[in-house]
Amino acid sequence: MALRFYNTLGKKKEGFTPLEKGKVGLYTCGPTVYDYAHLGNFRAYVFEDLLRRYLEYKGYRVTQVMNITDVDDKTIKGAKEKGVALAQYTKKYEDAFFEDIKTLNIKKANYYPKATGHIQEMVNLIKRLLEKNYAYTKDGSIYFSVKKFPAYGKLSGVDLSQMKEGERADFDEYQKEDIKDFCLWKKAKEGEPSWETEIGQGRPGWHIECSAMSMKYLGESFDLHTGGADNIFPHHENEIAQSQAATGKQFVKFWLHCAYLLVNNEKMAKSKGNFYTLRDLLEKGYSPITIRYLLLSTHYRAPLNFNFEGLAQGRATVDRIGDFYSRLNWMTKQGKFKGYNRILSDKVTKTKKDFEESLDDDLNISAALASLFGLIKETNIALEGRNLNKKNIDEVLQTLKEFDKVLGFLGFEGVYRRKKTKEDEETLEIFKLIAQRDEARRKKEFKKADEIRKKLLKKGIVLEDTKEGVRWKRK
Repeated sequence: MALRFYNTLGKKKEGFTPLEKGKVGLYTCGPTVYDYAHLGNFRAYVFEDLLRRYLEYKGYRVTQVMNITDVDDKTIKGAKEKGVALAQYTKKYEDAFFEDIKTLNIKKANYYPKATGHIQEMVNLIKRLLEKNYAYTKDGSIYFSVKKFPAYGKLSGVDLSQMKEGERADFDEYQKEDIKDFCLWKKAKEGEPSWETEIGQGRPGWHIECSAMSMKYLGESFDLHTGGADNIFPHHENEIAQSQAATGKQFVKFWLHCAYLLVNNEKMAKSKGNFYTLRDLLEKGYSPITIRYLLLSTHYRAPLNFNFEGLAQGRATVDRIGDFYSRLNWMTKQGKFKGYNRILSDKVTKTKKDFEESLDDDLNISAALASLFGLIKETNIALEGRNLNKKNIDEVLQTLKEFDKVLGFLGFEGVYRRKKTKEDEETLEIFKLIAQRDEARRKKEFKKADEIRKKLLKKGIVLEDTKEGVRWKRK
């Protein structure tokens, strides 16, 4: 199956072919550094990380740009309230953002342009819009005339006929479906940061920032632009309008948007007491690998309903994967193997095919993970019966390592790998006792097998004999 993505612009899945063979230009909406990023933000960043990783897995050379919005209404308001300079205020949250993405094993973008470092690029773009009569000056500020761009609304579906003449938005964000001419350049106000430029003294509007910075690093046309569904209107709609009006070219080929994150089926809000940052969850004792798994495991276009039950299930899942990995490594050191298991080898081949076909289909992560868990199950069955050899184990381990280049939570990249702990030693001892019990049962030494079960029970380990093999859990 060829790689396909759901393109918000066309409202359907489309086959993906980059503008330049073998290379992909990817722009991802980054943080506005006025506060710590919350789980909804990280849902988008983890989805974008999966997208980039899979493109690289497919052999593409990806250039990723993620903006840092360090001047807008929110950052200015925050700096004023704290009584500090804008740069001092935003640096705290910018530093926290980079710490957080490292914690979640999100690959760093190639470029992180800051809005305050690209004022001239924004001014140059606004000058082009003024020259082409798509922009006009009013009371010292400069606005984009939405009605002069007939294609406005193609991305979001908003109806231009609902726009009232003369309506303008001076603020960076406005209500959904509330169509106004939007501000490209805001005249200087007392107490706010501003820049002296050839279009006057002032500061940029939010929307112009992304257009100017994305085109600087990726060109006037590029392959992929992503963000949350809340960015579709007005932000991304405005980006398209101002960019294509200035250049006369298609701005972006594919637009990908991830759905909202809910908390117990409600919108996350500080007023509801259901607002969480990554740091909140880490303080509650949840591991980064568990949080990454939870954010990754729901398809990006489906709403993710966050709750602590789901987080507990995620923790159990990544623990099982960790135990499986430990068991494989333990087995390689035993030296007692049967012959090569052709059925398991075929399962490895099929799993790779299913994993790739699932992600080729608009990053269908649920199906991709199902193929991974199916391989773990089949391998566990072979492990129970010692019906495999070292070559089989190496094939499985190599497959997991390849998958982890995409998933980033299996532990092979080193980010989440721990030094050997007392708990790891205890786990290996459990595997050893289970293996001894299996051997006793095969020899029909049931008394010895029962004694081993009791010994494990005293250690707090409960065994369950299933048709797939022995499962164990801590009491």
